Amino acid sequence: MEFTGGGRLEVRISAVDVGKRVSVRYVTDSGAAGGRFTDAVGVLTSWDAGVLLITRRTGEVVRIAESALAAGKVVPAAPARRRGPAATFPELARVAARAWQPLESEALGEWTLRAAAGFTRRANSVLPLGDPGLPLDAALARVRDWYAARELPAYVQAATGAEGAQELLCADLERRGWVRELSAELRIASLAPIGDTDADVDAVRLARSVDENWLRRYQRFGEPGPHVTKVLGSGPSVWFASVPGTEDIPAAIGRCVVDGRWAGFMAVEVDPGRRRGGLATAVMTALARRALDEGASAAWLQVESDNDGARALYDGMGFTVHHHYHHYRWTDA
Repeated sequence: MEFTGGGRLEVRISAVDVGKRVSVRYVTDSGAAGGRFTDAVGVLTSWDAGVLLITRRTGEVVRIAESALAAGKVVPAAPARRRGPAATFPELARVAARAWQPLESEALGEWTLRAAAGFTRRANSVLPLGDPGLPLDAALARVRDWYAARELPAYVQAATGAEGAQELLCADLERRGWVRELSAELRIASLAPIGDTDADVDAVRLARSVDENWLRRYQRFGEPGPHVTKVLGSGPSVWFASVPGTEDIPAAIGRCVVDGRWAGFMAVEVDPGRRRGGLATAVMTALARRALDEGASAAWLQVESDNDGARALYDGMGFTVHHHYHHYRWTDA
């Protein structure tokens, strides 16, 4: 990382650069002799009362005293992608939303309020893609009232780490008492290599609708009901995969939604006793081949940031992180 100008470290940012992506070098352990330098890259989300807040692409917030700054500069809004399909944040956010639709929704300006009887945060959170048409505090009050009327917690889904993402909104939510409850990665890859693996797909069964056996393997809900199957069945072109197991419980399952050039993979789960046997790869390969037949060329999926096993699998299949998204929950505690 190069900060020097004529051989000197320079601070070339100020409070007017809030909202821009910056790279800074600052001194830590300032009480020790000489201290030491640390670097941070991210969106400058606040510069107030002598303290800078920088939000990294993962959503982590770094607090830096203005007096500790040694160098700083504005850098391009997002690094150029070197592999995988080109995609903007708004495009992927809308594709992901179409693949996991709520039972009811309501527009608030360019925000979308979504509810599905509490089944998953994704289907029960605000998707804020644009201007809510109200001042932020008024919009968030409307959000809280809307979810309270449905006896649901109020969540806002917001993203970091890509051009056009929502670092400033994330910072505004945290300042107003919203708590980040979960973070996940949205990853993308070329679809053809996933369909070209040599996985044994002979045992993978594909269906257009979900059945009770598939649901016995899928454990992401409390009480089963029509709200679960409606969300799972939503999307432009939906496919369910399963590998037979024992006692009517599949050994592995998966779900894919084909939407134009995109194929989204969700709900890939394997019997704990049969993991590391290639079943997840087989399920994704079979679904990818069907998506390729329908004209898709790019793949996406979402994985929680602390799911190391799944992240390793997807690394091996060529998926790279496009952006991170976070669910913020309102708490008045």
